[in-house]
Amino acid sequence: MASLTMPAGVTTVLLDIEGTTTPITFVKEILFPYIEDNVKEYLQNHWEEKECQEDVQLLRLQAEKDRELNGFVPIPVNEAEVQKIIQGVVDNVNWQISLDRKTTALKQLQGHMWRAAYASGQIKGEVYDDVVPALRKWKEAGIKLYIFSSGSVEAQKLLFGYSIEGDLLELFQGHFDTTVGPKVESESYRKIADHIGCSTENILFLTDITTEAKAAEEAGVNVAVVMRPGNAALTDEEKASNPLITSFMQITCMHKIN
Repeated sequence: MASLTMPAGVTTVLLDIEGTTTPITFVKEILFPYIEDNVKEYLQNHWEEKECQEDVQLLRLQAEKDRELNGFVPIPVNEAEVQKIIQGVVDNVNWQISLDRKTTALKQLQGHMWRAAYASGQIKGEVYDDVVPALRKWKEAGIKLYIFSSGSVEAQKLLFGYSIEGDLLELFQGHFDTTVGPKVESESYRKIADHIGCSTENILFLTDITTEAKAAEEAGVNVAVVMRPGNAALTDEEKASNPLITSFMQITCMHKIN
């Protein structure tokens, strides 16, 4: 696959994570199973802590909203025995995960569990071999680097802060999650450009999802679609209508930002 020259006006590279900097398998086979395998032990070990109680209360409030949903799993009230409440929380969390839900309550608990796992060394964030050398090269050229992922900003910082390549957070100027808007809506990319303080045409967005690339492109952002092992296969039409790379090292930066 041919190399791609970074457009001359680009001052910022915006990066997706899953399938772009990091294997999809890391999220699907390590991060999410860790929650299911360890949620009960985590709750038992941290039950008396304020943060854990806040997580449980948020999950309980979400459960109240979910009462009408098919297969709803309730969380017992405070008068119940602690172990019954914990089991109820475990069952509710696993039910939400089985439906691939992304509620704030679930994300908050997951974030706190992952933080503990990263800090203890049980989990290390995975990045493809080509990512760090390319990011360092672009940063040396004066390019600003940002992340835009559906995972929370906290989860992003954990992945890169406790990566297999060490602490990579110093490479990034900032992080965005879907609180700025959905990744498949053009307005999200305009908001990011405003926040960074540049024009959308000054941004190069790298993602493995063509609908995200299309939304960014419609906002005036430069895009390239990343093809990695294990990513969803692209149609011939998607391949024809997007710049494609299989490695960050294929992107050549010909200009230096002062």
